Amino acid sequence: MNFLRGVMGAQSAGPQPSGAETIQKLCDRVASSTLLDDRRDAVRALKSLSKKYRLEVGIQAMPHLIHVLQTDRSDSEIIGYALDTLYNIISNDLEEEEQEENSQKQVEDLGSQFTEIFIKQHENVTLLLTYLEEFDFQVRWPGVKLLTALLKQQGPQVQQIILVSPMGVSRLMDLLADSREVIRNDGVLLLQQLTRSNAAIQKIVAFENAFERLLDIITEEGNSDGGIVVEDCLLLLQNLLKNNNSNQNFFKEGSYIQRMKPWFEVSDDNAGWSAQKVTNLHLMLQLVRVLVSPTNPPGATSSCQKAMFHCGLLQQLCTILMATGVPADILTETINTVSEVIRGCQINQDYFASVNAPSNPPRPAIVVLLMSMVNERQPFVLRCAVLYCFQCFLYKNQKGQGEIVSTLLPSTIDATGNSVSAGQLLCGGLFSTDSLSNWCAAVALAHALQENATLKEQLLRVQLATSIGNPPVSLLQQCTNILSQGSKVQTRVGLLMLLCTWLSNCPIAVTHFLHNSANIPFLTGQIAENLGEEEQLVQGLCALLLGISIYYNDNSLENYKKEKLKQLIEKRIGKENFIEKLGFISKHEFYSRAAQKPQPSFSSPDHMMFDHEFTKLVKELEGVITKAVYKSSEEDKKEEEVKKSLEQHDNIVTHYKNVIRVQDQELEELKKQVESLKMQNEQFQTTITQQVSQIQQHKDQYNLLKVQLGKENQHHTSHSDVAQMNGVQPEDISKLRDEIEEWKHKLELLQEQLKEKDSLIETLKLPSVAGDTTEQSSQTNKPSGGREADNELYKEMETLRSKIQSQSSDINKLQTENQELLQKLSLTPVPVSGDGGTVVVSKTADLDGKLSTLLQETKELKNELASLSEEKASLKSQLDSSNSTVAILQNEKTKLQQELAESKKEQDDLLVLLADQDQKIIALKNKLKHLGEPVEDEDDTESGDQGEDDEEEDGEEEED
Repeated sequence: MNFLRGVMGAQSAGPQPSGAETIQKLCDRVASSTLLDDRRDAVRALKSLSKKYRLEVGIQAMPHLIHVLQTDRSDSEIIGYALDTLYNIISNDLEEEEQEENSQKQVEDLGSQFTEIFIKQHENVTLLLTYLEEFDFQVRWPGVKLLTALLKQQGPQVQQIILVSPMGVSRLMDLLADSREVIRNDGVLLLQQLTRSNAAIQKIVAFENAFERLLDIITEEGNSDGGIVVEDCLLLLQNLLKNNNSNQNFFKEGSYIQRMKPWFEVSDDNAGWSAQKVTNLHLMLQLVRVLVSPTNPPGATSSCQKAMFHCGLLQQLCTILMATGVPADILTETINTVSEVIRGCQINQDYFASVNAPSNPPRPAIVVLLMSMVNERQPFVLRCAVLYCFQCFLYKNQKGQGEIVSTLLPSTIDATGNSVSAGQLLCGGLFSTDSLSNWCAAVALAHALQENATLKEQLLRVQLATSIGNPPVSLLQQCTNILSQGSKVQTRVGLLMLLCTWLSNCPIAVTHFLHNSANIPFLTGQIAENLGEEEQLVQGLCALLLGISIYYNDNSLENYKKEKLKQLIEKRIGKENFIEKLGFISKHEFYSRAAQKPQPSFSSPDHMMFDHEFTKLVKELEGVITKAVYKSSEEDKKEEEVKKSLEQHDNIVTHYKNVIRVQDQELEELKKQVESLKMQNEQFQTTITQQVSQIQQHKDQYNLLKVQLGKENQHHTSHSDVAQMNGVQPEDISKLRDEIEEWKHKLELLQEQLKEKDSLIETLKLPSVAGDTTEQSSQTNKPSGGREADNELYKEMETLRSKIQSQSSDINKLQTENQELLQKLSLTPVPVSGDGGTVVVSKTADLDGKLSTLLQETKELKNELASLSEEKASLKSQLDSSNSTVAILQNEKTKLQQELAESKKEQDDLLVLLADQDQKIIALKNKLKHLGEPVEDEDDTESGDQGEDDEEEDGEEEED
């Protein structure tokens, strides 16, 4: 700050330095100072001087400021000062007193030049984008303002730099999520400039979730009651959606149209609308119109229109339309918005036709709007909006056209006069003294006849009561009468457009027009006169009407055939003059304006001359009328002959078309019948195929059962050839077959187990009866062998016991004898030698040998007795298990016999059912043959199968 005071402060001695010198010193200080504080003070001083000395600071300081941005990134304060200084240099937002001193053009040139210098190095813009990522308020906010100023000055160039910068657009989208409202709001302004006239950036911004964020901000700010932030968001939304089909489709697919409905929820008390609310609602209505603009692709417009109806947006707009206290400009824009929401969309047009105004009695909204259109006291823009709404309601809406025309027909006019119809209002406007009402009513009635020949013919029936006591005249006659009375140019232009639309492509209307002998002289007189520029437009339309009378003339009137009318043109007007007057229409300035867009937009009522749809008609007819006028009589005759032949041909073609249409309908019905019969045939074929396979399965099963059942079931074999399945499901048959096989398998297993048990018993019996006789072994093979074997073992054990007991008694005797002998030996001295001693010793030895032998035999018998006891216990347990197994097998055998009996009974029932099914299949085959479908005759195949089955059965019987 000392440096700043030394430079800027008032000094008593010496002259005061100029601004340029001070700026130069500050720039030197920024460039050369090593202390960050000194550089920061210098940049702050440049910022304070940048508004007053914008040119000097811009020329001298811009490079130093850019260098500060590149090198002093760590200090947010100096960066903020540098960004603010650059903003002051580049921005054109000067104070009022400065704007007075400098012309606006010079200011704009200065800002553009400095911007060009800054963006010459693309790295500067990229560097600025990096500073927008900083959260520091001192850096981020000046950065947003600087980038916005750059986009204002050199938008396309800066857009291109940001577009090629990595994540450039994504960084800017983060500004919408900033919690600080100042940065968020300025971020919206920045995106406004960024998305202007750049479809690529618009798509990127849209896909960065811009719609969601902007709609959230609008909701947070209070929708239409919000402040200028809502206005900025709506302008950004318009930039993103206008003329961008991709974003419009993304907006619709994202269900964002539904979120627009709360914008138009206005309270009953509509008094005191603020200017900001009017602006916001106006922009909201324009945003709706962007989505349904007639310039959009028809498919996209139609889908948006339907979405607006289904979400209730159209209903909400109609509520505003019929509300009271709505400002005039909002009401006008609402009418225009409703017009484009219903244009060409049948469901929306039908809903609009059903809307009633809150009056007593209720009146249709269309009637109320037409009352405003024909009321000369209503604002001009409102009347134009109502006309546009009526045109959009009738656009591609033949139902609505018929309803409007029907209110003019005699049979539907309310005789009581209590209610006013749309037709009565149009007639009233058509013949009122206000030329604007005449023009609007004529154009509205022309739209009711657009591309609808039937209604053109019906409108010829309309009769008008001109005055009391005079006979009624037709509507066509009354239009020509007013035309000939020399009314205002606007009135005549409107009536001529109505007549041209009415007579085009309607020979009957042309005949009615020519039937009035005053019409052709009036037209030729108007065309032939040399009038001023104002009348040239009327002359051109008269020439067009006369040309239509020639081109669509069916020559039914003798005096006004095509050739006579062309001769009349040649004599009174001249062909070249006629074509010249016809060309006045397309060359007129008002014609070019009206041809641009469907909505009637005129700067003043006097410029309201042409309708958009009428310009299409002129473009279509101008060339063909010129050719028709220049054709000679011979060419006309040839053309007439060609037309007649074409008409005859067309009649023949139409006749055959009708015949073909009827035949097509019959053919379609027959095709449907054939399709149904084919489906039935396929079902029948599938059923037959399934049944044939099931029959074959049942044949195999039946043959198997026949073999099992034996000769007692042979009387069923005669039915096996024609056995068919009926009522029994293949799953049940296969399940029954599986159960039978399972039981058979179980029976075989049990039989094998029983055989194993028998063999085991036999093997156990063999060792125990090895010493028995052959008669006993033969007895064990009898059916009661198990019990007899047990008895034999028991007898053998008893015998062994008795032997053991006798041997035990012998052993005891011998032991007692042995004891006695031992006692005797102990008492009697034993001689050393001699025969007696020898005998005793030998006897004793013999007794000892016998005793040991008996003991050994006793021991062996005891062991054998123990083993036999064990064998007896095991045999007894095996015998018990065998007995239980035999009992189980007996029960299973009983069950199998019962199931076999039931299977026989079911087989009999099955054969009866199969015979009935065979009759049904024969009937179905006959029906298919009667319908012409090829059916394979399986009688030969089945008879062959039957022969093979009979041969197999005979072979089996011979084997049995």
